[in-house]
Amino acid sequence: MDMEEKKDVSPVSAGLRARCPRCGEGRLFKGFLDLKPKCDVCDLDYGFADAGDGPAVFIMMIVGFIVVGLALWVEFTWHPPYWVHAVLWIPLILILPLGMLRPLKGWLVAQQYRHSAREGRLHDVVETQDDGDAK
Repeated sequence: MDMEEKKDVSPVSAGLRARCPRCGEGRLFKGFLDLKPKCDVCDLDYGFADAGDGPAVFIMMIVGFIVVGLALWVEFTWHPPYWVHAVLWIPLILILPLGMLRPLKGWLVAQQYRHSAREGRLHDVVETQDDGDAK
């Protein structure tokens, strides 16, 4: 599939459905978080994709904001015993990140594809500048 044949797939839709960012059909993951080597439908090589720690960082901030905000609200509104906090927040702390991790990673991979994001090439730029200065 050439760039001219590229379908206009929404990164949000592709990410949330864990589908290929180019065709929107093939599965993105082979396990819970492991990317497949390529798309089964359009043969897009997923080698470009490196979400790194991005999904985990975003989720820590989002879930932390939600849980801490709700815990403070519950504490100042009803003043429950500590075991109530444990019953309320421990399951939420476990369920929210696991539920959000895969769609967020899929969305970040789809954004990388849409914007043609690649590894930084700072080393090449520095070498070119050094060669120019040597003249």
